[in-house]
Amino acid sequence: MSISKEEFFKPGKLSSADKAENTNTIARQIIAAEDAQRASKTEKLRLLREQREADAAPAPARKKRG
Repeated sequence: MSISKEEFFKPGKLSSADKAENTNTIARQIIAAEDAQRASKTEKLRLLREQREADAAPAPARKKRG
């Protein structure tokens, strides 16, 4: 087992383009995860609303006075 300086010291500094790309990638991952979560929640709520509307009894029709 040999010891190298890479194990103890940080590698060279990242360029600003590399930092921007890393930030962009992470931000896009977060946005995609939030979008998937929002879509899942919307679908769940839509199904619950449709089920509630199907279970609700129709309101009795009112007679018109004429």
